[in-house]
Amino acid sequence: MDFAKSEQSTVGIEWELQLIDQDSNDLRQAAAYVMEQLKDQKFIQAEMLLNTVEVTSGVHHTIAGCIEDIRVGAEAVREVTDPLRIDIASAGSHPFANPAYQRVTDSDRYAELVNRTQYWGRQMLLFGTHVHVGIDRREKVLPIIRAMLTRGFHIQALSSSSPYWAGEHTQYASNRAMVFQQLPTSGTPRQFEQWHELEQYTSDLKKTGVIEHFNEVRWDIRPSPGWGTIETRVCDANTNIYELQAIAALIHCMVDHFSTEWDEGRELPWIPDWYVAENKWRASRYGMDAILVVDRDGNEEHVLDTVKRMVRRLEPTAEKLGCLEELSGINDILEIGAAYQRFIEVAKRNDGSLDAVVEHMRSEMKADKPLPSAFTSPERQGPR
Repeated sequence: MDFAKSEQSTVGIEWELQLIDQDSNDLRQAAAYVMEQLKDQKFIQAEMLLNTVEVTSGVHHTIAGCIEDIRVGAEAVREVTDPLRIDIASAGSHPFANPAYQRVTDSDRYAELVNRTQYWGRQMLLFGTHVHVGIDRREKVLPIIRAMLTRGFHIQALSSSSPYWAGEHTQYASNRAMVFQQLPTSGTPRQFEQWHELEQYTSDLKKTGVIEHFNEVRWDIRPSPGWGTIETRVCDANTNIYELQAIAALIHCMVDHFSTEWDEGRELPWIPDWYVAENKWRASRYGMDAILVVDRDGNEEHVLDTVKRMVRRLEPTAEKLGCLEELSGINDILEIGAAYQRFIEVAKRNDGSLDAVVEHMRSEMKADKPLPSAFTSPERQGPR
């Protein structure tokens, strides 16, 4: 299986957006119309459901370059949706929309997915952020993915924004993570050590009709052979651009750091599959309150402490990559609270109203930053 040529540590971002009716706060099935109006826009893509559009970036050397593309794409969508009384917003789930009422994009690929997976395929009312980072040598890909899995679910905890599902408070920070792994080739990746093992795995799945193309392997962190990247997919969709760029910068720095370590002949960290699975569950359930396994000896640490240390350690890498300011936004998330924490607080302050949560999502999207909640002092108005 070929792996496309890519310059080391180039970066690209994909951000899935919800189409929300301004009057009902429910999802609108308007993506086909939006896509028709924007068919010449290179930064807009259709997704599985007609309530979703995906805004993407081109390939850049900096997070700032990606974010400029994302802004252009989001503004193009707004120009189409505003006259329809539709707002764009995002989070890992919609707080109260019923999955059964969502229409699937007219595509053989998506029709086959739903036909094969049935009930769980019809539950894929989910929204994510995906970050691609270029890898210059195929031999690095699998060791870096294994290293990323030692901290991948810290990233999931930071981005968690799906505590509500079909009107229910699930008590999970990221219910999206729990639902998405029900698809047969989703979830935590196989920890292969050699590329030929991945090739054999792919060949076996194709032979038995599980997949037709490798892109149907929807792991939380996966190789993207067609792009020559590692694609990190653990994140719930971010609710605003400020957090989007912070999370993307963290991923960009982590991949570059592990790539440099590999280049310099140092062994990359890894943890066994059972710790990977446990970390995913703990991050999904407890979010920023999780205590995660940090090494293969089974040592544990509160996610806040690990993330603070990660940011400090990655600052030289961020300076090299030109994303030091964006990376510093992670510290703001630690202070303000992750999106799921803000949503829960908004609901509490509004007698459990999930309409209020959707209004908050819409407001954060328009503000381009997380908005105050119980996790901030009254005078603090979010990051500057």
